[in-house]
Amino acid sequence: MTNNDVLRGVRYALDISDPKMVEIFKLGGHEISRAELSIFLKKEDEEGYINCSDPTFECFLDGLIIQRRGKKETDQDKAKIRVYPLTNNAILKKIRIALELKEEDMLGILKLAEIDISKSELTALFRKKGHKNYKKCGDQFLRNFLKGLSIRYRLKEQS
Repeated sequence: MTNNDVLRGVRYALDISDPKMVEIFKLGGHEISRAELSIFLKKEDEEGYINCSDPTFECFLDGLIIQRRGKKETDQDKAKIRVYPLTNNAILKKIRIALELKEEDMLGILKLAEIDISKSELTALFRKKGHKNYKKCGDQFLRNFLKGLSIRYRLKEQS
């Protein structure tokens, strides 16, 4: 999945407006215009599509964490070490942190997308690369997680 695909998926699932998206990017340390945002929200086959880079997308994810959970005071003192390319595992972890999802929440979201995995399979996705139980998060898994997220948050809204 491209960063643009995930950006669109998160935006849809959480029903985030354009002004709120711009604000989230800003919280993450990246100034973005609504015009630039609309370019990132285009699909690959649309005219004017530009790929959202890993550093830019990570600013969105970090901004989402800050917007939903607040800024940690200790983060101001530390220089962030960024590692690129941004993996699906890192994206999944940042979404989990932003939404304060516990294991049961994650499993429930995946079940909504008709994905049934064990707790140990789930925790393997959050292990450090190189750990003996580390498992790479594939595009299809991330896509299904975003689908489940959409079902969960959109149904919550309608209730």
